[in-house]
Amino acid sequence: MANILIADDDKDIIRMLRFYLEKEGFQIYEAYDGNMAFMVLQNYGIDVALVDIMMPHMDGFDLIQKVRRTMDVPILVISAKVDLSDRIRGLDLGADDYILKPFEPLEVVAKVKARLRRLNAGQNCKTDGMVSSGGLCLNTGECCLIKNGAEIPLSKTEYLILKMFMESPGRVFTKEQIYSAGWNDDYAVDDNAIRVMISKLREKTGAGYIETIRGLGYRLVREERK
Repeated sequence: MANILIADDDKDIIRMLRFYLEKEGFQIYEAYDGNMAFMVLQNYGIDVALVDIMMPHMDGFDLIQKVRRTMDVPILVISAKVDLSDRIRGLDLGADDYILKPFEPLEVVAKVKARLRRLNAGQNCKTDGMVSSGGLCLNTGECCLIKNGAEIPLSKTEYLILKMFMESPGRVFTKEQIYSAGWNDDYAVDDNAIRVMISKLREKTGAGYIETIRGLGYRLVREERK
């Protein structure tokens, strides 16, 4: 049974999500402000956290930042803050997804279940020197991609970016995060260099693995492409 945290100062939203998630057999923990949410995350082995942004005492942005210093728990933001800058900020701080209010409860349930599947798959397929996702295998010792039994050489930048994608399949990475990972530069972002690198990685991984999320960035689709 997975443990799910719902952190929101709107108790009606918590009750609604609790109803749908408990029907799927999940154990639910509630928090009504950021401080309470962090305490729950520290003490109750949470598998997925649903986090609102506008909470008292510590808002969702600060909570995500604090959590990411010590924990890898998947975080799905559920927020009424619809501005693109807010969504990018949440993802950049380490959220795994950003769901806008008002939302369809069954969609939230589906996203929680998908995140748990990815988490379990990642735990099952990581071995010493290997990172695997959806039919792709990255040899971290030799810095090469293995697909259908064939070794595909990678440049240093290709390897660093693909490793970041494969270690967090399904997570959206902004251009800033991609540039920082591939070129080790936090201060300048070359959009053209990123487009070229994504194009090269798509050639090497095959069609359908690296997905463009319009206005946000890119992500690796975990499910194996046929």
